[in-house]
Amino acid sequence: MIDTQLKSRFKELHLPAFRETYKDEADTARAESLGYEQYLLAVAEREVEARRMKRIERYLRESKLPCEKTFDNFELKRLGIKLEMHLGSLRDGSFLARHENVLAFGNPGSGKTHLLCALGHELINAGYRVLFRSCNILVQEMLYAKRELRLPKLFRTLSRFDAIIIDDIGYVEQNQQEMEVLFTLLADRYERGSIMLTSNLPFSKWERIFKDPMTTAAAIDRLVHHSIILELNLPSYRLETSHQKKMTRQKEDENYVGCGGAPP
Repeated sequence: MIDTQLKSRFKELHLPAFRETYKDEADTARAESLGYEQYLLAVAEREVEARRMKRIERYLRESKLPCEKTFDNFELKRLGIKLEMHLGSLRDGSFLARHENVLAFGNPGSGKTHLLCALGHELINAGYRVLFRSCNILVQEMLYAKRELRLPKLFRTLSRFDAIIIDDIGYVEQNQQEMEVLFTLLADRYERGSIMLTSNLPFSKWERIFKDPMTTAAAIDRLVHHSIILELNLPSYRLETSHQKKMTRQKEDENYVGCGGAPP
């Protein structure tokens, strides 16, 4: 009867981890002669951890971050000491409380997107909410919301995220309407929420994005005012990987021929 009543009460109180673990923790408490408070703390900690993991899973789903782009498969040694030091101050998420932006610039294939996505995963694990969008898709979503007279509602939704990662800004040139909604977002987030973006274009070429010199200057000013700039002046990781695979293949062919065979 006591088991049935406890499970019923835990269900009513929305404590699933209590319901699943209280018996095992009670057995442990009896075996180790733990006090009532220690037993209650152990069960409560299991509940807290279960909720934390579910929250992380929910944040990961809503973030739309690529699952594979984490620090587990990112070669940090390619960045150099200066960039690694910057990362050390970013991974704890303290910059989000200051509403600072993270701006990653570099050549195509230098790892900008992977780096910010990996940082996004770290931030979610630390309890922050992050949204990942390519610049082109985000702009189209905002244009659609504007046509449906729902742009303020969309901005309220976006304001719930501690950081918005905008990937490849400037990769696709914007028309006048697209430029306007993009600038409106940057202005709306200014000193209220962090923007993390990647771009192949240096600021000197951002007039291609915003068309108008005044708007370009205003956009850059809002982004740079509270920002951390990461310059990835690195060779293309994809080209390096392709070259390494080619060299490995050539060596395998040479070894095969050296043993009296012909390359496949």
